[in-house]
Amino acid sequence: MKVLKFGGTSVGSVKSISTVIDILKQEDMSQGAPVVVLSAMSGVTNLLVQMAEQAAAGREFTQHLAELETKHYGVVKELLDVQNQNPVLTRLKIYFNQLEDLLQGVLTLRELTPKTRDLILSYGERCSSMMISRIAMQHFPACLFVDATEVVKTDSSYGQAKVNMDLTSLLVNDLYRNNSDKILFVTGFISSNEAGNITTLGRGGSDYTAAIFGAVLNASAIEIWTDVNGMMTADPRMVKKAFSLPELTYTEAMELSYFGAKVIYPPTMIPAFLKKIPIVIKNTFDTSFEGTVIRHDCGASNLAIKGISSVNKISILNLQGSGMVGKAGFSGRLFSLLAREQINVILITQSSSEHSITFAVQPDDAERAKQLMEQEFELELLAKKLEYPVIEEDLAVLAIVGENMKQTPGISGKLFHALGRNGVNVRAIAQGSSEYNISVIISGGDLAKALNAVHDSFFAQLNKTLHAFCLGTGNIGKTLFKQLNDHVEFLEANNGISVKIAGIANTRKMAFDADGFDLNNWEAKLEASHEVADLGDFITKMKAMNLPNCVFIDNTASPKPIEFYEQIFKSNISVVTCNKIGNSGPYSRYKMFRDTARRHGVDFFYETNVGAGLPIIRTLKDLMSSGDRLQKIEAILSGTISYIFNNFNGDATFHDVVQTAQELGYTEPDPRDDLRGTDFMRKILILARDAGYQMEAEDVQIDSILPKACLEAATVADFYAALKSENAYFEDLKNTAASQGKVLRYIGMLDNGKASISLEMVDKEHPFYTMSGSDNIIAFTTDRYKVRPMVVKGPGAGAEVTAAGVFADLINVGAN
Repeated sequence: MKVLKFGGTSVGSVKSISTVIDILKQEDMSQGAPVVVLSAMSGVTNLLVQMAEQAAAGREFTQHLAELETKHYGVVKELLDVQNQNPVLTRLKIYFNQLEDLLQGVLTLRELTPKTRDLILSYGERCSSMMISRIAMQHFPACLFVDATEVVKTDSSYGQAKVNMDLTSLLVNDLYRNNSDKILFVTGFISSNEAGNITTLGRGGSDYTAAIFGAVLNASAIEIWTDVNGMMTADPRMVKKAFSLPELTYTEAMELSYFGAKVIYPPTMIPAFLKKIPIVIKNTFDTSFEGTVIRHDCGASNLAIKGISSVNKISILNLQGSGMVGKAGFSGRLFSLLAREQINVILITQSSSEHSITFAVQPDDAERAKQLMEQEFELELLAKKLEYPVIEEDLAVLAIVGENMKQTPGISGKLFHALGRNGVNVRAIAQGSSEYNISVIISGGDLAKALNAVHDSFFAQLNKTLHAFCLGTGNIGKTLFKQLNDHVEFLEANNGISVKIAGIANTRKMAFDADGFDLNNWEAKLEASHEVADLGDFITKMKAMNLPNCVFIDNTASPKPIEFYEQIFKSNISVVTCNKIGNSGPYSRYKMFRDTARRHGVDFFYETNVGAGLPIIRTLKDLMSSGDRLQKIEAILSGTISYIFNNFNGDATFHDVVQTAQELGYTEPDPRDDLRGTDFMRKILILARDAGYQMEAEDVQIDSILPKACLEAATVADFYAALKSENAYFEDLKNTAASQGKVLRYIGMLDNGKASISLEMVDKEHPFYTMSGSDNIIAFTTDRYKVRPMVVKGPGAGAEVTAAGVFADLINVGAN
């Protein structure tokens, strides 16, 4: 036979009670009729508590009592045939009259004792169980309503009674032996002491009742029917990726339940644990779900941990001082004191020096615990051997749980890496020698972010989610969104990464969505936003969302976002940028960016600062980190200038080539902005700094391509006129190079710590001779690549390749 327990939501409405009857119809009765343990209807216990407290405070309670009656009468009239309704309605009315008399007595006395409180609360289970047993009689040949107060015997600890298992076992066995052919509908949660006074079993008491019956009757299984799909890897309200676990050991379930998984209550485990009876968590509202099985021995699992549980809103107390060091019995005095006063300690940690003890309690207990400690250790405090205890509030506990953690290297490292990378500060740590649980205390405001970050880190079969905030919606921004949208499935299948664009801003508007914008219609959503673009406000809101694995993407060429980079790094948010202004500014700022990012454990990727999507910066860093030594860099890093000199041959004049380049969109509106070499200088400067040289912009020597008359022309039209008049100068350059079998190339050079950009003539032996189109090229000469330099060549400009470079940087953030 089995024991089936149905929680408050499972019996909370006409529809759910009908589902309970359907579940029972599918039970195999050949092994014996099941025992059905029932909770009060959902919301009823809270209503009873509220009425009791209102009466004790001298306030009226009759309106809530009428709600209670209506709730139960409605079920009876809906689910019972008319001829069967009267006896049930009469019995319910008797219960409600008794309850009203009790509450009236509390109102008169203005006193609510624990004993009276338990008696008042008992009516929730008695009403639901009696009512449902009568409904079931219409569908099954034999049903019996069992008031558990007659068989579950306890001491007189009202509100949290201790079960007398010997006496309870005798009474339950006798009950079942005399009614083995009937389905027993048992009230959960309630019990009685030897004098017959009603007691309750505390939080989760209905589960406990089910476990007691299961253990006494040696049930084949105990099924806990609730409103969720079993035990999950994390709280699904905070972690949307949480998934159901097929099985857990008793120890794992105990650990998860203790730290906040409210699907099952820890004491429920104990009777089943002793008898090794499987407990199955099932969903009343999804009966096809197979359930989570909690058993003595589970099969091998490839999961490093089984779940992440949490307790929100806790307080910690810290007691420290030299008077604790080496003093035997000190901890005993402290925790015996708390135990005597019924203060539950959630977590304990002590320094190895014995100089401090930190423990967590419920916030309601914190101030009382502090006062008790000050009284107990008054002499030590006066003698200044101890410091006065300090309360820290608004904290939370996060715990990872699993038997596979035992003796598995790297579990703690993975946990703390996930927390640290997301800026979650750990206030205290506790791990038992069993290694089934590592618990950390963190700020309550960081709990959701921490849960998601740790969940992504440990469950490899799930995709890691990056939350990206994108600044700039020009050609690069739009192309990036298109590339991300086109590669959603590829990223998930091949990289294990899911990218959510959580914020978008341009010069006019900004918008946010923690669940990620639909990249098929992001433009419409941004246009419909009523938030006016404000860069400071955008950064503030990004930080306030406090999402895990955040990345700030700067797709602008503006100096304004650069001012916020340091602040972003300090918020433990990575930065990906194609904006080269920050890295090519003062060296002190360049260094500050790297130091700040490193100190806060986040990434700063800017591959597109040099050569758009070409892997230039990454190649340089890989060479250096592998121990190679850089000797020289030669590069053509301007797509515009590359196009001009690649096409300045034959009969084409320099004037015509520049004009064609502008018509094709390769140049700025004023081509001199490209031909001056300023943008090229920034790229060489960034490479020099990444190569380890403390260099400023003025340290890069730039040889001008253009004669003075061209540079000083008042307008663009005047500039082109000057180009025509200086045609002989350019023709002479071209002809001189051709006569020597060479071509003109505008080359940046980093050699022995000196950087320069100059117009050079190169022959067929030079790797830059065969350049074409607007390609960029760079040659690294190192100790390993001395005879033949390592060459990287390809398109160095354009929205597609630049967006692809930003895309690649974003994926690299996800890989860390």
